[in-house]
Amino acid sequence: MGLKGFVEGGIASIVAGCSTHPLDLIKVRMQLQGESAAVAPPLRPALAFHPNIEGAATAVNMPLPPPLQQPKVGLVSVGIRIIRTEGVPALFSGVSATMLRQTLYSTTRMGLYEILKNRWTNPETKTIPLTKKVAAGLIAGGIGAAVGNPADVAMVRMQADGRLPVAQRRNYKSVVDAIGQMTKSEGLRSLWRGSSLTVNRAMIVTASQLASYDQIKETILKRGVMKDGLGTHVTASFAAGFVAAVSSNPVDVIKTRVMNMKPGPDGEMPYKGALDCAMKTVKAEGPFALYKGFIPTISRQGPFTIILFVTLEQVRKLLKDF
Repeated sequence: MGLKGFVEGGIASIVAGCSTHPLDLIKVRMQLQGESAAVAPPLRPALAFHPNIEGAATAVNMPLPPPLQQPKVGLVSVGIRIIRTEGVPALFSGVSATMLRQTLYSTTRMGLYEILKNRWTNPETKTIPLTKKVAAGLIAGGIGAAVGNPADVAMVRMQADGRLPVAQRRNYKSVVDAIGQMTKSEGLRSLWRGSSLTVNRAMIVTASQLASYDQIKETILKRGVMKDGLGTHVTASFAAGFVAAVSSNPVDVIKTRVMNMKPGPDGEMPYKGALDCAMKTVKAEGPFALYKGFIPTISRQGPFTIILFVTLEQVRKLLKDF
């Protein structure tokens, strides 16, 4: 029964991940908009002028000109720009990393969630309180994220590569090549860069997504609003996707930026860690910067969660006799 939960969750996650990959790529690109403003120094060095006739010298601190940034545009505009500048295949940049990530991360979290949920279900009433569902999601999400972090880092970098100047692109050929190059040039620890953020985000997403889906589905069936079928699954999964998007977007923005950062000319990383990244982002771009990419996030989370749970329910029916 334990293995079956992993297989069912893994199949559903891979189908959902690959189906919504272009939306995830657009979300990453939007989350990186304005990043240069967050890490730029506030002033340029003082300009010393030649002494004047009276022998007095003057020094003036000049503010930096506004950093060159990509214009802040919406979901459709970003998608069109990617297609025009990089071609349609660019929408699937990093899809191999997505498949590996779903195989490692989502298979683990979905399987562990089912195991914990079954263990904590009351054998007499066949029910489990919402608090225990949330706890199961937190534990399962954290473990799954730790397992899948290398693929997550590779996916973010591959998705973000097209926005960089040609000379600065990493040009990973596949997720295997990405992981190999990162290990060789940056060390094994680079594969777990941003892992604390990944774990925190995964705990929030899994707890809100899986627990809310189960709770909403149970409520719909218990109150007789709809019967157990496609309509119930779509309704409950869309609501779960919205809850997960609202809960996880701030952590997701910081995670994306930390994973994608590169050393500056002085060899220093732009961010010292998650908290430093959050503070610089808010200071330079305002608090709403933590909800950058929210529209593509909810646009992806909705379809992703619907495909995930509808596929999961169908796979469960197919494997019910095993």
